[in-house]
Amino acid sequence: MVRALFIALALCGGAGVLLYAWCWMFTPWAEGEDAPTRRMPVAWLLLAPAAVGMLIVLGWRGGSDWLSGAIPADIAAVVVGATVAFATGAGLWATLIDRTDTARGPRHTLSIRVLSIVLLALLFAILLSWPVARSGVALVLLPLAGLAGVVSSSLIPRWRELSGERVRRIREEQRSQMAAHLHDSVLQTLALIQNRAGASSEAARLARAQERELRAWLYDGDAPADSDLPTDLRDYAGALELDYPVRIDVVSAGLSTERASGELAAAAREAILNAARHAGGEISVYIEGSASGVDVFIRDRGAGFRLDDVPSDRLGVRESIIGRMRRAGGSGGVRSDENGTEVHLRIMTPSHQERSVPRPTAAREEHHG
Repeated sequence: MVRALFIALALCGGAGVLLYAWCWMFTPWAEGEDAPTRRMPVAWLLLAPAAVGMLIVLGWRGGSDWLSGAIPADIAAVVVGATVAFATGAGLWATLIDRTDTARGPRHTLSIRVLSIVLLALLFAILLSWPVARSGVALVLLPLAGLAGVVSSSLIPRWRELSGERVRRIREEQRSQMAAHLHDSVLQTLALIQNRAGASSEAARLARAQERELRAWLYDGDAPADSDLPTDLRDYAGALELDYPVRIDVVSAGLSTERASGELAAAAREAILNAARHAGGEISVYIEGSASGVDVFIRDRGAGFRLDDVPSDRLGVRESIIGRMRRAGGSGGVRSDENGTEVHLRIMTPSHQERSVPRPTAAREEHHG
């Protein structure tokens, strides 16, 4: 439909062609979309006929027919117009198309632009001393128009960047206003439902899930495929709250480069699952990152258990948590009493692992099934 409209407008005095060219120049690439890579050197192919036209004009300039005005005006107009069109097209193509092509590079764009400007400036200087051109002012103004187009084309990418930045700023302001409004109304209502209903109730579980989804939409944005450890554990906790009557709070402090695909994340997820499955209620997850390593504490407020009651053939915590951390070069420990259970996981950075001396550590182990 859009193409048909452009074709129809092209029949109305060429308005469709001009409108299409304007849209092509000023419409930015979609976000996340890469510019195509072209093997054919289009800019050089456009510059070649411009150079040929320039040689023809120089040949006329050195002949006897130059000052006498024997050169036909219509032929001169065609040659000059074609030279200007090809030189201007080469400069515009290098600036607007090849500039975004990583296979070309900035040197290619600069070379084409300089050659186009030199050709157009030289053509303008020659036409000033040509009697045929003096009789037609439009013929002299053609190179000037081409120069203006090539030089001003460098401003179009800047205009695109400024427009994109303005759109992003407006969206961010609208998002902040919406977040403030929802925080004052919806999020506070969901928090009130959770406090009144209790952590183990069905209403609190649903309210907690909706609160997580709303906060993620308002504040988190698009998370990378391989997210960091706090983001991964928050998502995992939100999924567990849909299946178990628990409330899981994940808090992080400090800077950590630990990724969600690591062994520490897998061991932490297993510990959180054990707490949700067997303790229920409220579960606290605290992540602390430092230059030496990362610590994760998972604490529940269950009834606790006796280590002697754990059968020797139950290897869940022994292998999925303690053993996994030991194989990864870290450590894991479990402390349980009548006030609840706490799992402490720690992994050091590679530089500190090389400097540290391994020492045997006793870890109390649990298994909730």
